[in-house]
Amino acid sequence: MTSVEESLGLNSVGDKVKALFELLKFRLASLIAFSGAMGYCLGASDVSWVKIVLFCIASIGITGSANIINQILEKDLDKMMKRTQNRPLPSGRISVEQAIVWAVFLGVSSLIVFVVYFNMISALLALLSLVLYGFVYTPLKRVGPIAVFVGAFPGAFPPMIGWVAATNHFGLEPGILFAIQFFWQFPHFWAIAWVLDDDYKRAGFKLLPANGLKDADTTMQIMIYTLFLLPVGWLPYKLGMTGINSAFIATVFGVLFLAQTFHLMRKCTDKTARQLMFGSFIYLPIVQIAFLLDKL
Repeated sequence: MTSVEESLGLNSVGDKVKALFELLKFRLASLIAFSGAMGYCLGASDVSWVKIVLFCIASIGITGSANIINQILEKDLDKMMKRTQNRPLPSGRISVEQAIVWAVFLGVSSLIVFVVYFNMISALLALLSLVLYGFVYTPLKRVGPIAVFVGAFPGAFPPMIGWVAATNHFGLEPGILFAIQFFWQFPHFWAIAWVLDDDYKRAGFKLLPANGLKDADTTMQIMIYTLFLLPVGWLPYKLGMTGINSAFIATVFGVLFLAQTFHLMRKCTDKTARQLMFGSFIYLPIVQIAFLLDKL
């Protein structure tokens, strides 16, 4: 065994590596890295593919580290939920000590990449994102829907970090990229919380807004935050970050997204909440791709 394997206490290398990879939540981390890369490309005057690859690696690493911290703190709670009981930590395929080593390695190495190849501001924002998600949002999930508000901050950081990594400057432009992803997170996470409400209740998670019920009051909150996406979707064009085509695309998909919230308001069913959840997964990448193509 190598020293790394010994420090992780690997008995079956293949199984442990697979479990360590699962801890990353690679698909989620990749989507977040794409969002950050979009911000990088919008801010960069000359796009370097080497820099984009390095940025994505660092983004996946810092996101993976935050995800692992979340899973370490919720290990016992994950055992209570059908959706999470087979994850590496609650299933015992990885020990907490091994997960800590992996999280520290990913977090530190990612921050080094941000500092060495980009700038200190992007590294500090990435560190702040990790702390907010891992150590603030995670324990708040059992307190109330304030957790969704707090979690929306690190969740909206990626495109802002990308812009700052490319420009070494924080201003209105990265703030607008942050705002779009910030408002998007409320309908996105509340739709997920609606669909998984029974499972979340087993672990004591309280994420739905208003009175915490799957009713018209909750759908009204979802609709209000979705409505904000319509004006902020135009701001990148107004600031000269993108062209008018992407503004129209953002408006069209914003209206469709908003229509889904009205549909949920009328029906208040798990089926319509699931449709809204999938709609949220469609809205953000399409709008971000439109921003990128409009700049090229």
